[in-house]
Order: sequence, then structure tokens, then C-alpha cells
Amino acid sequence: MSVMPAVFFGHGNPMNALEKNRYTQAWRAFGQAVPRPRAILVISAHWYVHATAVTAMPRPRTIHDFFGFPRELFDVDYAAPGLPGLYDEVADIVHPTWVGADLDSWGIDHGAWSVLMHAFPDADIPVVQLSINALKSVDYHLQLGAALAPLRADGVLVVGSGNVVHNLGGVSRALPDAGFDWAQRFDEEAKELMLTNPTEVGRMDAHRDYDLAVPTPDHFLPLLYVAGVAGATSTRAEVLVDGYAYGSLSMTSYTVGMTTPPAPDGVGFAAPLPEGPPADGANI
Repeated sequence: MSVMPAVFFGHGNPMNALEKNRYTQAWRAFGQAVPRPRAILVISAHWYVHATAVTAMPRPRTIHDFFGFPRELFDVDYAAPGLPGLYDEVADIVHPTWVGADLDSWGIDHGAWSVLMHAFPDADIPVVQLSINALKSVDYHLQLGAALAPLRADGVLVVGSGNVVHNLGGVSRALPDAGFDWAQRFDEEAKELMLTNPTEVGRMDAHRDYDLAVPTPDHFLPLLYVAGVAGATSTRAEVLVDGYAYGSLSMTSYTVGMTTPPAPDGVGFAAPLPEGPPADGANI
């Protein structure tokens, strides 16, 4: 069985699930280039809770964890199977870190299915999610990512899904394919570290633009899991695709442990956001 790479997807907004643009084409090219995984373990920005847990149901539901989007997005059903036995593998490999088994509360959220629809459109590979524990430190997430690295030798594709820069309150519809100066500074510093010394990405909270780029940590933390895999295995990270959306979102994606497929010729901005501000100033 081939050793799987790891990947971080900058997933942007849920409408990318239905769009064809240079980001979604890069995600598809990735899925076509990797060996077929035995299972996909996703750390998504959208399962951000006060516990570390792994989904352990045989048929995870497709979660539509958003509102204000068109009906066709709510009709998406990414009907990939689960793999309950992967819980035991994860719990064993990260011991003594405690991991709970989620038998019925979660499933596959849009941080997972919006990218997997492009990378693995047949939905025939088991998908399991690992929650992001909001109570834990940056080092905890880096170390947990590092602990997951051996799963790659058993055919498990480790996927982080979020955004390096994610500030919904700062979006500008006048900048559909550009980033504010502060967003570019933060994203470029993260890129330099990912390509040279990935575990140092955890120190980005000292960056002068951190509070603007990461007003809440949920979308940034999935990157640390992939950085942890890279650091633990001394494996080079590469940029899969990069760019910006609406001034305050970075769409940068990274692979670890594979030669990045050639950039697709496709063009097109990231998917448009729905009208109106995020509810209650939320950044999720």
C-alpha cells in the first residue's frame, strides 16, 4: 500500500462545491494524482468543539452547516461511507491523548465535502472526521498532527480544510480575486514557513497581522495538523494552488509528501459569497 500524502485545502465558501474555477480544478487534479486512499481523515474548520473526537458511524450524514445559500447547495448529498474501525486506530496511535468516539452527532461537514466533491467525486472512499478541540493550545494541535503521520503508511489520507486567512467581517466584493495588504503579508509568511520550517507556523500568532488574518482560530488550526505531519516526517510541503478571495480570504492549499500536480489551465475567481454580512459577526 502506498504511503499517502497529506494535504491542506483552503476551501473558501461552500459555493466552491458547485463551482468550476482554478481552485476547484487544483483540488480535482490532486485527487487524480494521489494513490487511492483506504480512508480519508479530515480535520475541518467546521467541527470546532470542546473535545477531541473522531466520527465512528458507518454512514455519516452530509451536514449543511450554513444558511443564506441557494437551495442547490442544501441538496448536496456526499454519501461517502464511514469507517468506524478507524477510530480505534486513531485512538491507539495518539495515546495517551484522549480521543472520543462520535457515534451519531456529527458527519461530513461542508469543510470536508465541498473539497472532496472535486477531489473524490465518486464518494466511494470512507470519510472520517477528527474534531478541532477549541480548548487546546497551538502546540497540542501541531503535536496531534505529528502523531497522526504514521497513519499515512496504512493508506489514510490526512486532510486539513480551512483557510490560512479567514476574516468574513472584512470581505470586500470589489476584490473577488485579490487580497488586502495585511492578508498577503500573513499568507506569504505562512507560506515561507510551510515550505522551509513547517512547525514554526504555530508561532504565527506573533505576526503583526494575526488579529486581522485569524480573528477566530477555527480556520487556521487545520493547517497545523498538516504542518505537524510535515515536521514529524521531515517531508517537504509544496503549494498546490494559491490566491485570494474578496480581500480577506486566502485560498492557498498545500500538499505534503507528493509532487504537486501541474497547475490547471483553468481560470476563474473563487465562488461568490451570498449577500449580506455573516450572522452576528460570526467568522465561521
